Amino acid sequence: MEFRGASVYEQEQFLENYKKRRARKDSPNNAIEGPIMYELLGDFQNKRVLDLGCGDASFGKELLNQGAAHYTGIEGSKQVAASANHTLANHNGIIIHDTMESYGFPVNKFDMVTSRFAIHYVSNIDLLFQNVYKTLKDQGKFVFSVQHPLTTSSFISKQTGDKRGNWIVDDYFLEGERKEPWIEQVVIKYHRTIEHYFRILTKSGFSIVDLREGSPKREHFSDEEEFTRRKRIPVVLAFSCVK
Repeated sequence: MEFRGASVYEQEQFLENYKKRRARKDSPNNAIEGPIMYELLGDFQNKRVLDLGCGDASFGKELLNQGAAHYTGIEGSKQVAASANHTLANHNGIIIHDTMESYGFPVNKFDMVTSRFAIHYVSNIDLLFQNVYKTLKDQGKFVFSVQHPLTTSSFISKQTGDKRGNWIVDDYFLEGERKEPWIEQVVIKYHRTIEHYFRILTKSGFSIVDLREGSPKREHFSDEEEFTRRKRIPVVLAFSCVK
């Protein structure tokens, strides 16, 4: 069976296994992507933040505890949205159970829009980026991360398991749907080149002010072997854009 969008997170066993992987200190989310997102966000004090594909809203709780004015999380999975509501209890934030494709983006509402490892599930990023641009205030910031296109071009090397020892890069310029074996399921993601992201962002009106490919830093890893492995190929692509 194949899963699109957030639907795979409704599978209880998958969700439990995902939580265990996500909680690892040396996971790419924690050791690479997380520090980059904070660097690109910069000053979020007293800002209203919209987070697309917010997961359990741990990120939102962190932002609010560090001075963000308000947090709105959009989450497509019913199970995960319930967890996010629990996370934000007694905090100045809300969770909306909706997808980023169908959410009704209010005009000129937010100071910042974020998304972490979620936009590669979206088939139409042209419309999504136009909606993000619309919902930001003037000089608002859009900061997001996706799986690096070198890792989404082909999943042949995952035939030996989720932990790849080598990465086959193939069909890089053949963009579109990919089927990734992940945590004993098959999920649909969308492969795009870096050039494609750049072109659609600028077409939507954004000025791109920074781009990161997830160069790992030793201080964020507890395990030397994992740090060395993560220097072999980029697994994160992150953009910082301004309206």
